[in-house]
Amino acid sequence: MEKPTTPRISSSLRHEIVRMPEEAYSASGIIINGRRIKTLIFTTDLAIIRNCDADAVFAVYPFTPQQSISDAIIKASYIPVFCGVGGGTTKGLRTVGLAKDVESQGAMGVVLNSPISSLNLAAVAAAVDIPVVITITRPDTNVEERIRAGADIINVACGLSTPSVVQSIRKAFPETPIIASGGHSGESIRATIAAGANAITYTPPSTKELFSAMMQRYRGE
Repeated sequence: MEKPTTPRISSSLRHEIVRMPEEAYSASGIIINGRRIKTLIFTTDLAIIRNCDADAVFAVYPFTPQQSISDAIIKASYIPVFCGVGGGTTKGLRTVGLAKDVESQGAMGVVLNSPISSLNLAAVAAAVDIPVVITITRPDTNVEERIRAGADIINVACGLSTPSVVQSIRKAFPETPIIASGGHSGESIRATIAAGANAITYTPPSTKELFSAMMQRYRGE
């Protein structure tokens, strides 16, 4: 039996959106409170968040997390948001407080950076009733310890080593949900999913890059 096509509807003004790579949709997804998440857009740009077809937002940024930022993103987004709450420079009781704050703001999950201690991870996990995502950036990370401390989801961001690290984690922990960065090509996304990733984070083009093609059209180039 031929697989039916999926109908697509877009408005005349909102048809140019940031689309997730088609390869990412072959992932199994992670079902969180009844919602299946296959693609997460890695950005805090509200214009991109409002104009993309991702399943969720991965709102992690290289500054100390601030409640005003997470609140603005969650309120503006019409898709679920996973919020970064520290783990590197920001740690200790502050990460616990931030995690509780973003949960009350409506976040779907909290994301902790790789340097966080397992004790701090456990404190965050005990404080919230939403999934705790721990980021893995090194192949030699003790993943079992992270899971025992309360991590619900592993986020693998190991650069070129990501597929091999995902494969290693999947072999050791068959039931553990894994999010992973998919790289910059369809081939790398397929490799990451084949290695065992359940969901893919995608970094969109910058606003400058998105504007470039549009400005060329406006200039008649």
